[in-house]
Amino acid sequence: MQGQILIISTILIIVIVIVVVTLQLIRKKRINKYMTRVRELERDANLIASTPVLLELSKVETVVNNERMEEKYSKWQNKFESLKEKKLSEVNNMIIELENLIENKDYKNFEEEYARTELELYKCKEIAENLLEQIKDITSSEEKYRSIITKLKTKYRKFNKEFENHRSLYEGMQEAIELQLENIEKRFLDFEQVMEKNEYDEVVHIVKALDTMVDHMDIIINETPDNLLMANELIPKRIKEIETTVKEMTKEGYPLEYLNIDYNIEEAKKNIETIMDKIKMLNLEGCMFDLKTILDYLDSLFVDFEKERLSRKVYEEINKDFSKKLRKINKTVKEIYNQLDDIKNMYDLKQEDVKIIDDANKDLVEINDDYKNLKSRVKAKTSPYSVVHKEIEDLTVRLKNMEEHLDISLKSLGNMYDDEVRAREQLDEIQEFLKQCKIKIRSYKLPVITKNYFVELSEANEAILEVIKELEKKPIVIKTLNTRVDTARDLVLKLYKTTNEMVKTAMMAEQAIVYGNRYISSYEEVEKGISKATKAFYKGEYKEALDISIKATSIVDEDIYQKLLAVYDE
Repeated sequence: MQGQILIISTILIIVIVIVVVTLQLIRKKRINKYMTRVRELERDANLIASTPVLLELSKVETVVNNERMEEKYSKWQNKFESLKEKKLSEVNNMIIELENLIENKDYKNFEEEYARTELELYKCKEIAENLLEQIKDITSSEEKYRSIITKLKTKYRKFNKEFENHRSLYEGMQEAIELQLENIEKRFLDFEQVMEKNEYDEVVHIVKALDTMVDHMDIIINETPDNLLMANELIPKRIKEIETTVKEMTKEGYPLEYLNIDYNIEEAKKNIETIMDKIKMLNLEGCMFDLKTILDYLDSLFVDFEKERLSRKVYEEINKDFSKKLRKINKTVKEIYNQLDDIKNMYDLKQEDVKIIDDANKDLVEINDDYKNLKSRVKAKTSPYSVVHKEIEDLTVRLKNMEEHLDISLKSLGNMYDDEVRAREQLDEIQEFLKQCKIKIRSYKLPVITKNYFVELSEANEAILEVIKELEKKPIVIKTLNTRVDTARDLVLKLYKTTNEMVKTAMMAEQAIVYGNRYISSYEEVEKGISKATKAFYKGEYKEALDISIKATSIVDEDIYQKLLAVYDE
């Protein structure tokens, strides 16, 4: 029992020790974490204090040779001393306070105080960096500005050489350019004088002025020859060519008033004078664009001229075909209207057929009027060919559409006439079939003609008479006529079929009876069958007579039916 208590006590002591050690480690780690942050602030404060402001100020001290520079030097020195002795001192005190808060484990106030310290440190850093930048502007001024001036001088020499080598390209501009070049050279001298006096405030203005002047003169030297070339040579040459072309085309009958060329050329000349005044003042802003715009306009006129020439050629070609086609359609429509009353009397026209003709005529009248107007404008030279070209193309399309609608009506009329002609031809064919039927029925003298034959004959005759009546009507109703013709043809074909079947059956029955008569003296059953078949034959029951005679004769000759067919087919 005592052993167990001892073990439990030992374990408990070990656990307590572990907990205590763990807590101590956690506390130590936390303190180290906060102390690390404080050390970082302390390091940043030291870096600010060691900013090379004094080093740069020592460089400034060597170039202080005027009151303005001396004033700046004193101001920067005092500002840096104030930063170190006051603001950074306050920051260091705040850092010490942070360490005290860590020792007292006042972590809540630590975070608030840390934020304030960090903010103050940032302000100090901004002051130090700004101060260093201002001082370096002076210490590095000579190197920086001399580098800029060197580049500007290189650029200046380049375009100055270009000007000297090609002075002839700057006709009328040499004096103004030379004066501006002299001004640039004076500014370069001003720069040297200011640099010798270490007046760096003035240097900035001189360098900026030189940069602007050099850039401007670079543009002047590079663009002036092109501007002068366009203003003095290219554009005047284009204007002369245009005036010559206008004179020639006007003589050839081209209406060019719509281009308003005289006014636009006059305005172009005024604009060129204005542009030349700007060039002489060395103000090239917008000059190149304005001159190119004028040149592009003048070039576009040649495109318009070519367009007019092409349009005239196309117009004359289309006009020739259109005029010929229009005369043809006018003649066709006139003939249709001259015959329209006769056509109406001859055929039962639909209202839509007549309407199509009327609509086509209205469209044709409008097309004729528009065409006359077009020709009068062409003759009077009031419309450019580029316009009339499109108008005659539109008229051609309209005429084509009108012709297509008219063709629909003419096709309908043509179909009516064709149907009438076909009906008359079919009537002749039907009557010929009927005639053949009658000849065939008479060529074989049947003892009796069946009743259904006369019924079908009567129906066929009546149908033919109906066709004749329809053909004699005025106007002819084509739809009814076609129905009558179809009915008559069907009935005559039916009669023709009936006639052929009846004659064929009668002939085969008669042949079978004659063939069976050979055996009536020898076979009693054949005699009875032939006798019965003969009676049926003379009653007009030819089918029954054929069946009975074949049945009776087949007792003697089984192939009697095939033989009869062979004889009939011959």
